[in-house]
Amino acid sequence: MNEKLTLLPATELRDLLQRKDISATALTEATLAQIEKYNPAINAVVTLNERAPEDARRLDQQLADGKEPGPLFGLPVGIKDVTPVAGLRTTFGCKMFANYVPNEDALIVQRLRQAGAVIIGKTNTPEFAAGGHTWNDVFGVTRNPWNPKLSPGGSTGGGAAGLATGMFALAQGTDLGGSLRIPASFCGLVGLRPSPGLVPVYPSDYLWDDLHVTGPLARTAGDVALMLQAVSGPSPVSPLYQPTQDRNFVDAVKAGVRKGLKVAYCKDIAGIGIDPDIEQVCRSAAFELSQAGVEVDEIELDLSFAREAFLALRGYNFVAHFYKYLDKIDEFGINVANNLKAGLNLTPETLGAAEDARTRLWNLFRDFFQKYDHLLTPCMAVPPFPIEQNYPETIAGKKMATYVDWIAPTFVLSLTSLPVASVPCGLDGNGLPVGIQIVGRSLGEETVLAFAKVIQDANPIGLPDLAGLENLS
Repeated sequence: MNEKLTLLPATELRDLLQRKDISATALTEATLAQIEKYNPAINAVVTLNERAPEDARRLDQQLADGKEPGPLFGLPVGIKDVTPVAGLRTTFGCKMFANYVPNEDALIVQRLRQAGAVIIGKTNTPEFAAGGHTWNDVFGVTRNPWNPKLSPGGSTGGGAAGLATGMFALAQGTDLGGSLRIPASFCGLVGLRPSPGLVPVYPSDYLWDDLHVTGPLARTAGDVALMLQAVSGPSPVSPLYQPTQDRNFVDAVKAGVRKGLKVAYCKDIAGIGIDPDIEQVCRSAAFELSQAGVEVDEIELDLSFAREAFLALRGYNFVAHFYKYLDKIDEFGINVANNLKAGLNLTPETLGAAEDARTRLWNLFRDFFQKYDHLLTPCMAVPPFPIEQNYPETIAGKKMATYVDWIAPTFVLSLTSLPVASVPCGLDGNGLPVGIQIVGRSLGEETVLAFAKVIQDANPIGLPDLAGLENLS
């Protein structure tokens, strides 16, 4: 019973907690039992919050004393190990910070606590979230619960693997080039890349960063909306913000989508090719929406011109974030070091061309949304790959031009600053989850999440079979 409890949607758990059908203490204990049972095999949680049981008991007492429960009352949350939690080891997946303990919560952690969440622990990530596969030299590799021989994706791979095995009800993650969406697709979850500034990122060594965002990863679209409602909104500690007054993501998901929705489907926005099995799953899910009254057109949309632009701006982004550590480049792992070296070799002309391409991309989508409400496109061009690889070697049998080609379907969309979600839309021939991306209008998180629920409800895939995982450690 405890295992089934930990795998319920966060919205259902929230209702059980607020009705006092279960206690925050009982749910925390059940969650910790899941971690003890499955984490040795999966390696999703890298540092436990030993104060979690005490935090849960305090919440239960506050509820017993008549205090109004917060919107996330008693819900266990996993925090990505690049996000500071006061008093809890935060390594960034980097040997240089293997024993670093912050003295201040990140803003998103502060808001989670204020909403009544229980911080369960830190989740695994590649070094400084640089990579689409989750491994590092501090904690090793995280495995995909659907098939532990395969990658869970990254860089929020620990959060995704933990969610799929009931180690927490919600997960916090980050997304620069797809780090909330890639693991969502590989692990059969819902990940939202929110508009930059909707959830302010603090602390940060680059406060004006409009490519890197933080946000929710969860088992359902409703769960994502629940967490987003609690953590979004302006803050005086961040210069980037989005309006949230009168916005209600939870109610938007409950209300559903309007009649007459018109969407476009494109199978390969980045021009890199796509695994035929994945494309067929996404195509079927997209065009079956017509049964729900959604008008679906297939279009050609070539965003390949944005690939070089993203790589240039990502390099600049790394230099800005790591400016204080440029004399230590060789002490970082290969992914971070290569990104820094690429950034340092950029010319003003290259950066100017990248910004020009980004403007072109914005104008392209401005025209697109004159005709369509959403763009649907496969999240991943490849299925989950063996954990021994840093990245896949081919896409649909064709060797990649660069080692990051495989995540181009997500990273070209990062340049738009539009809300983008990945939602499970079926299983491939090997029984592995497939995610489809939903791109929405500027400040359109409400409609993206409402549409994500429609797709998820129409294509239920469940969660992985956990039988036998505890014997793999």
